[in-house]
Amino acid sequence: MGYSRAVVKGGWCFVSGVTGYDYATMTMPEGIADQGRNCFATIGAVLDQAGFTMADIVRVQYTVTDAALVDALVPVLGEALADIRPAATMVIAGLIRPEMKVEIEVTAFKG
Repeated sequence: MGYSRAVVKGGWCFVSGVTGYDYATMTMPEGIADQGRNCFATIGAVLDQAGFTMADIVRVQYTVTDAALVDALVPVLGEALADIRPAATMVIAGLIRPEMKVEIEVTAFKG
């Protein structure tokens, strides 16, 4: 497809949408909460590799495949971002594969 997991420009880090795969095993958990935790684990590792931290996240977009799944995802979002409180958008839409229930995209900034 020709994309980067993340692009750093100056003080900005743009992380592409991340789905819930466990990339060590290339497996996808069934539940949205576990998928969300995997998303944040991947995002945290990508930010670290780029010289950023989770605390640098200023914007997040969630794509969730079904509004009925949001309640199960909210605690995971709180675990990862409650203290950071980035600007956020949530969209309900389909994803490329049926096993994917959430995709999370972040923008980080070091000012």
